[in-house]
Amino acid sequence: MKTGVCYYPEHWPQARWAEDAAHMQRIGLSHVRIGEFAWSRLEDANGQLTFDWLKEAIDVLHAHDLKVVLGTPTATPPRWMVDKYPDMLALDEHLQLRDFGSRRHYCFSHDGYLAECKRIVTHLAEAFGEHPAIVAWQTDNEYGCHETSISYSPHAHTAFRQWCAQKYTTIDALNSAWGNVFWSMEYDHFEHIGLPVGTVTESNPAHRLDYWRFSTDQICKFNKAQVDIIRQHAPGRDVLHNFMGNFVEFDHHLVSKDLDIATWDNYPLGFLTRDNQSVDDQQRYLRTGHPDGSAFHHDLYRGCCNGRWWIMEQQPGPVNWAPYNPSPLAGMVRLWGWEAFAHGAEVMSYFRWRQAPFAQEQTHTGLLLSNGDEDVAAHEIAQLNKELQLLSLDDKTLNVSADVAIVFSYEGIAVQDIQKPGGATFSALGFCQTLYSACRELGLDVDIVSPEAALDRYKLVLLCNSTIDDPSMAHKLEQCAASKTAPIIVLFPGTASRTCDYAIPDNLPPGHLQTLIDIRVVRSESLPPDHMSLASDELGQDCACSQWREQIVSTIEPRMHFTDGWGFHYSSNKVHYINALPMKIDLIELMEEIAEEASLRPHHLGSDLRTRKIGPYRLAFNFGNEPVDLFEALGSAFRLTPDTDLLVGNSQLNPAGVAVWLVE
Repeated sequence: MKTGVCYYPEHWPQARWAEDAAHMQRIGLSHVRIGEFAWSRLEDANGQLTFDWLKEAIDVLHAHDLKVVLGTPTATPPRWMVDKYPDMLALDEHLQLRDFGSRRHYCFSHDGYLAECKRIVTHLAEAFGEHPAIVAWQTDNEYGCHETSISYSPHAHTAFRQWCAQKYTTIDALNSAWGNVFWSMEYDHFEHIGLPVGTVTESNPAHRLDYWRFSTDQICKFNKAQVDIIRQHAPGRDVLHNFMGNFVEFDHHLVSKDLDIATWDNYPLGFLTRDNQSVDDQQRYLRTGHPDGSAFHHDLYRGCCNGRWWIMEQQPGPVNWAPYNPSPLAGMVRLWGWEAFAHGAEVMSYFRWRQAPFAQEQTHTGLLLSNGDEDVAAHEIAQLNKELQLLSLDDKTLNVSADVAIVFSYEGIAVQDIQKPGGATFSALGFCQTLYSACRELGLDVDIVSPEAALDRYKLVLLCNSTIDDPSMAHKLEQCAASKTAPIIVLFPGTASRTCDYAIPDNLPPGHLQTLIDIRVVRSESLPPDHMSLASDELGQDCACSQWREQIVSTIEPRMHFTDGWGFHYSSNKVHYINALPMKIDLIELMEEIAEEASLRPHHLGSDLRTRKIGPYRLAFNFGNEPVDLFEALGSAFRLTPDTDLLVGNSQLNPAGVAVWLVE
């Protein structure tokens, strides 16, 4: 793994650039991202291109043996662009204008703005496509950030009607697919189709799902237009985009099909205080980030582009945008780097080189303070780079693999988020992360894969948000189940519960998957998060569940029963259907039992210790507030004995500590 940084030469005097480049070199950085927010400095209102300063900056970085990632500037159209196309701005769900004055102020469906983007990208690609310093190109920046992936502008409305006409051909087909006979919602013409917002009460869920799909397609179209230009003029260079964490407003798997590398922007403390609903977790991991928060996304984005992934922006200290912005525990910047290495990152790039003394991100730390002095992260990154060199990697194959796969469906999450079958506070993404965390607490390595991925090499396959009743997924799982090395397959509430047109399957959920396991879901209920339902077996074993529960009709005897007689946990021929959401501690016990059935070796790590294998190495990380005795906590289960030579770290693993050892 290499390390890099996001740099904004346009923010600093040109006389400083060479000094900055030399300084980057000294702490071991090798990659630098530039240019993604610089359109106003690249072109003025008269169409005058000013690329000289950018060429000078790239040349300076190249002279110091730094590899450049050049970003296209389309996330920040300049003021003159908005003056030229005042209708290019997006509208939010309340039809309020997303105006100029920050960033991402455009609608993906505006053809005029798309043409301007293609034009500036063409100029940049022609000018720098074969520059020897540039190894990769980043398209735009953080698609969808600030809730901008879905626009309700007139241009989006027109494009959506055209999208519907192309998909359904006839208005009768659309009315039938959407179930518009309900409440007399039938349309006479495609031109009559409205936006799925502003209705008196809930708008049609099928309408909303198609608008989500349409919005994803618009992002794919916008991204591909840039990718095609870059590939034409910059042969041999990787093309990538920086996705965001805890973000499911469009399908990242579909966008990634046109990319070489999926990258994402990792802010563990920002995500914890902004997105984590658990007050206990926020207090416990305030300065470390949740032990599974970053790892979940590492494995998610590793599954997007055939295993190739980077972190384009890594938190180096307090950020500026979360509700609360704590400082990382000493050593965490180093730990986050090693963690990315353990999950197979090619590059870990930090945001940003130098703290900005002006505009919106003044309180967002960098590797340098705003006056140019080194901040804490610079020292930890220098240490990380030196330690990475301790590993003899020349003759090692650093493959990252796992025996457990979580099938992750962005579309399935959209289906669950639209009508919230698990209740108002249920998070489809959050449950997937909880399931991932349960596996990790058991010491299991996990792949997070798209619905299109092959599943036959895994020992355990988990479907927690595969809501669409997809015949191709059913066929794939049937083939897996029929193989000699059939994996254990686990289905959770809502699996295959809606057709692609957002209707209940004719044969009831789980639709086509009834060929795998003989069950039918006849009722689904959601409950307040503080309400607990207890399931028990004849031996007195209990499982506490909350939020979402399904009633099952089946020839299979459930393993447990709730007090009202509903069954819980149905299994047959290596297929399990978990028809309620266990509480975290009970979910861990359930997954331990199933993992053992899959011939895995689960090992309780506790809340704070995590481990991951890459190639011949295994790594351990301490996210807790107390030291951990590794020999006691991991022992022979992870090929760690008092005689093991630790390449990095100590057997007494302190908070924010990292240990690395050979297991092959």
